[in-house]
Amino acid sequence: MVSQKRADKNRKRKRRKQSSGHLSPVREPDLLNGIEQALRDPHPLALVSMVSAMFSLTDARGRDPFDENDEPVDRDTLIESFLEIDNRQTTAILHVLAVLVDDELTAARVRRELTTRRHPVPDWLAELHRTELTDVVEIVHVLGDGDDILIGMRFPGGAEGTALIYIDHNLGTVVKDAFVLEAPVAEVVATHRDKVADPDTTFRDLAPADARTRITDAIEHGAQVYPPLETDSWPTCRPLVEWLVRQLPAGGRGYERPEWTDAATARLTDEFFASPYGARLDDADRRDLLDSILVFGIDYGPGDPLRWSPVNVEIILTDWIPRKIVADVAYLSKAPALLRAFIRYCHDRRGIRAALTTETLEAVDRWQPEYQRLIRSPRPQGAHAIAAALQRAAASAGDDPYDDDQYDDFLDELDIPPYPELMLESLDRAVGGRRALLNLDATPLPDEDFEWSGIPEDIHGAVGEVLALCDACSAELFDTEFRTACRRFLSRAAAGDPVAFRRRNAKASIGAATICWVIAKANGLVGGYGAGMQVKELTAHFGVASSSQRAGVFLRAAGINDQLYGAMDLGTPDLLVSARRSEILRSRDRYLADQQL
Repeated sequence: MVSQKRADKNRKRKRRKQSSGHLSPVREPDLLNGIEQALRDPHPLALVSMVSAMFSLTDARGRDPFDENDEPVDRDTLIESFLEIDNRQTTAILHVLAVLVDDELTAARVRRELTTRRHPVPDWLAELHRTELTDVVEIVHVLGDGDDILIGMRFPGGAEGTALIYIDHNLGTVVKDAFVLEAPVAEVVATHRDKVADPDTTFRDLAPADARTRITDAIEHGAQVYPPLETDSWPTCRPLVEWLVRQLPAGGRGYERPEWTDAATARLTDEFFASPYGARLDDADRRDLLDSILVFGIDYGPGDPLRWSPVNVEIILTDWIPRKIVADVAYLSKAPALLRAFIRYCHDRRGIRAALTTETLEAVDRWQPEYQRLIRSPRPQGAHAIAAALQRAAASAGDDPYDDDQYDDFLDELDIPPYPELMLESLDRAVGGRRALLNLDATPLPDEDFEWSGIPEDIHGAVGEVLALCDACSAELFDTEFRTACRRFLSRAAAGDPVAFRRRNAKASIGAATICWVIAKANGLVGGYGAGMQVKELTAHFGVASSSQRAGVFLRAAGINDQLYGAMDLGTPDLLVSARRSEILRSRDRYLADQQL
């Protein structure tokens, strides 16, 4: 009976070898060639990182909850394909999956299969499960925006590496980025210490159990953020990081949020307004505004209202207050001056260096013009603010808040612009303003050559590789207009920030996938309702796991504000194909007509 099952299994393997089906969203020849190259690399992380990236495709965390087509690769199907195809490359993959898989039953099945494989693999790979963890180090900054946790590893055979996990507190104590380095922890720390040379940065050993709890919690919290947090290496290295973390002892202490009672908050308020920093600002409006600032400090980030850095200054001024607080301009305009005084008070109380206080105050100066513009601009505000205002309106009227007349009064109270104007403003953002919207036409983009002027010669090779891949994608999946838009965007990014193309580890495939994803998303050609293509189809063309990883880098390089949420608004019509501009024109005319009614 056993021999019959083995015979059937071998016949099935033979058929799969002859088939041309895909093992994963990455095309099979590319995958196997990449595995073979990684096997030849002297450092284990080349192969382990590659399999981690592939295995991360099976992770449902971070999928778009509103897109029923955004499904991860089925984990069991992926593993089964490697179990059924018997060659050196799949054997190498299975050795890595045997440690990355967190399901013991599946891991045991993989290990059983490996006992039947006879392909030669490096000694370290056969003993991968014996990898040892060496040091755990924490790098923290006095302003507390985030912490780096470094985990050292020593593979069988002696090769060492370091996993660096960045935990961002401003976003809610989440893993924002992580990557691995082919160097021991001590070397990474020494290099980082020399590079930073910052008296406000502390390097210290961290209890391994505490590291496990903090990283695990931060990964899970980050997985709940949408859109998902993505970089060149995260979450593709998440399976690798989680394997390392599982080897750390359990039972550690996580990040602890300070407890702030109402009494403690009231005491802090009184102490500030009694201090030289707040005495001249003590009035009802500013006390009320400080309550809101304290809510931001206590309920968001790490929960410390005395912690102020340039980053959380930017968040509160350009997002939180304009979005959360429903109030008139005269009231909201007082926030920047109050925030400056409160920052000085907090930094003095905490003993923060004067240079850091200056940097934080300069952030208020930098973002104040944008803040003043936002609070004077029509803007839909957060669901929480709208719901609270609706409840107030219902409570004061004593009637049904969903009655048509009362709901109109409620909208008037919120001072939300009419729907047609809101939609016109969204079209303004897509093309670069109202004048551009009114002068828009639908003439097809011309077939034009790539513009090399302004691009330094030392990056011509790197840019040329990305260009060739973008052109090939345009020819296979899109058209000439799309190619022109990609060429224009790539040219502007390369001229605007050549550094983005000088990175030694930058892959042309990722750069090209990002360029094409930005143009496709801005033109409604991928990912959205009615789009002809899913994101995974576009990324499969380039053999990469994600296309949005470097979007912010290229957008900023091209002089476009990078966007974490919502539509991809490029702010110029010359990167939009004629079909997209025709769609915008139809919407423009409809909303302009609605305004006249």
